[in-house]
Amino acid sequence: MGLLEQCEAAFGSPDLYRLLGVRREASPEEIRRGYHRASLRVHPDRAEPEEKEEATRRFQILGKAYAVLSDAEQRAVYDEQGTVDEEGEALRGERDWQEYWRLLFKKITIKDIKDFEKSYKDSEEELADIKAAYVDFEGDMDRIMESVLCADYTDEPRIRRIIEEAIDSGEVPSYKGFVKESKQKMMARKRRAEKEARGAEKAKDELGLGGEDDLKALIQSRNKDRKKEMDDFLAQLEAKYGNNAKKGGKKTTAKKGKK
Repeated sequence: MGLLEQCEAAFGSPDLYRLLGVRREASPEEIRRGYHRASLRVHPDRAEPEEKEEATRRFQILGKAYAVLSDAEQRAVYDEQGTVDEEGEALRGERDWQEYWRLLFKKITIKDIKDFEKSYKDSEEELADIKAAYVDFEGDMDRIMESVLCADYTDEPRIRRIIEEAIDSGEVPSYKGFVKESKQKMMARKRRAEKEARGAEKAKDELGLGGEDDLKALIQSRNKDRKKEMDDFLAQLEAKYGNNAKKGGKKTTAKKGKK
C-alpha cells in the first residue's frame, strides 16, 4: 500500500497538507510546526496500551508525509502531479520514525506533553493558532478542532467563543460554514466528546482510582459538567440560528482542493 493510500486509510484523506493541518502554500517552517503538532496528537507515548499499535502506525504515516513535504523536490512532484515517489530518498528503506522524530525535536516525556498542554491552553499562542486555523479552514469547525494543538472536543465551546469574539471585533471574517454550521456536524462532535469522557472514566478505573470515593466523584462530576456545557452550547446555537443551518453529506493521487 502506497503512502497516499495509507494516509486515506488512517486519516480519511490522502492530502498530505491536510494531514499536517497546513495550507498548500505553507513555508517549510510552517510544515515543520504542523508535523510537530499533528505527531504530538498521535504520539505512541500518549496512547493507552490497547491503542499503542494504531497510534504507532498513524505516527509513522505522519512522519512519511513530513518527509515528502520537507524535501523540496518531492514536494514539487507532489504539488504538480499529486503523487509521491515511493522509491525516493524520503521514503526509501525501513526508517525508525520515532528516532527520526527525536532528531527533529527535543526528547519529550509524558510529563513534558502534559506541562505543555497546561501552559498552551488559554495562552496568546493558542489564541493566535485558533484564529489562524479559523481563517485557513474558512470556519470549518471539524478541521479547526483537528488542527488546534492539544484540543479535544470538550474544548469546543471555549474555542468557539474565542472565534465569535474575534468575529465581533473584526479580527477575522465571518464565514458561513462557521456561523451556520449544520446541527448534524455539531451533534457528531458532541458524540465524540461523550465517548472521550467515557474513555477517560474507564482509564481512571483501570488505574485503580475507582475505589477512592472522593476522587471518583470528582471525575464523574467533571464529565457531567462537560456534557452539560456541550448540551447548553448546542442549545444556544439552535436558539441563535434556528432552522437556517444547512444540513450536511487503491488510490495513488491526492485529492486537491481549497484549504
